[in-house]
Amino acid sequence: MTHSHDAAVARSPLERELRAVGAQLAESFPSRVRHPVRALDDKAIARSSEDAELRAALFRLVDVTPACRALDDLARHLPAYLESGEERPPPLRAAMRAAGTRAGRTALGAAAAAGVRHMAHRFIVAEAPEATVGELRRMWRDGIAASVDLLGEATVSGPEADRYAARCEHAVGVLTRGYSDVPERPVLEQDSIGALPRANLSVKVTALTPMLRPSAPQRGRADAAARLRPLLRRAHAHDCHIHVDMESVDSLETTLELVFELLAEEEFREGPSVGVVVQAYLRDSPRTLERVLEYAAATPRSAPLVVRLVKGAYWDHERVEALQHGWRPPVFECKADSDRNFEALTRRLLDARPSVRVAVASHNLRSLAHAIACNRASGGEDRDLELQVLRGLGDELAHALAANGFRVRSYCPVGDLVSGMAYLVRRLLENTANESFLHDSARGVPLERRLAAP
Repeated sequence: MTHSHDAAVARSPLERELRAVGAQLAESFPSRVRHPVRALDDKAIARSSEDAELRAALFRLVDVTPACRALDDLARHLPAYLESGEERPPPLRAAMRAAGTRAGRTALGAAAAAGVRHMAHRFIVAEAPEATVGELRRMWRDGIAASVDLLGEATVSGPEADRYAARCEHAVGVLTRGYSDVPERPVLEQDSIGALPRANLSVKVTALTPMLRPSAPQRGRADAAARLRPLLRRAHAHDCHIHVDMESVDSLETTLELVFELLAEEEFREGPSVGVVVQAYLRDSPRTLERVLEYAAATPRSAPLVVRLVKGAYWDHERVEALQHGWRPPVFECKADSDRNFEALTRRLLDARPSVRVAVASHNLRSLAHAIACNRASGGEDRDLELQVLRGLGDELAHALAANGFRVRSYCPVGDLVSGMAYLVRRLLENTANESFLHDSARGVPLERRLAAP
């Protein structure tokens, strides 16, 4: 791309609006002085992001923590993981020396366990839905809605899937009661189409059935439908939105077909509000989005399908699995390609309204500013665009968006440390990616560069 072309792009009305929005949001970020613990967390994460071996060692420690039966056991793992690194900061050298005695291992194990729990609580709201209500109500008062995700992936038995479905049905009741008497927030409860549910629950199809196999998709869909159908009925009765999350690419087709089949049933034409996810890091995502939009246009419902656009959280998994089989990775391997695709999909989604409601999920300041600018350029009202962030990663961004009057929703995982381990490691990977927006912010990358076209 030539310099003259870059300059022309920067002068376009859309880019001018985008940069104005981005600058306004950047100025609205809460001061880090008010969050000293979060600043220390960010510094520790930034340190690990600079050292690949240290990062890998810490992720292995996070992964093994729930399986350790005693502090002494946990402390023995730490030096074993860290000894492969060539350079060790002084605190790590001291930790490895402490591991040589039983008293030292007890203290080290307690410190390591506390550190993992602290990091988990940054991303995971609580262990049970009841314990989240106070935090969700506080967020609502701050102008931030939530989508609660009950952690648990890839069930391996029918009883386990039954328990997950029961937890989801229970959570619907807890959430609707928790939001029943919160103050009115028109920006969170209404768009130009109509009312929006206060309660919002994200679910995973892989947790609703142990039979999800590419070789027998119909069997997996039928088994998952037997658990998802009662959940949709309960959500409709309680006015709770159900968002069906997308996971690895091998479950994508089955997940979409399941949602399409159920929402086409007569009893669900009037509700509940339901959503799906499109992952922009997948090369085939434009085709997937077209399938979703064609379905939404041909299957009108009183509550239009919500489409959540994300970059995607399984990049490492998808790439490694493809390379193991000698396949071309299904994901874009260059971040700029993924970012450009994200912007193209954003424009396509906004053009598809009112057949769908649009939710754009990102921590990239440019991606969100681009969605806001495109929405305005297309004649849309700000209230017709939902912006989403992840709990623990996008908290400051959520407050900046809310302060500027945008509808923002935080994705809030709920569950114990064991069931949340896969989620936690994915979030740590995302937060330590060298190309991430948060990493750029920590390094003081100028705003102009953060808002530049990919």
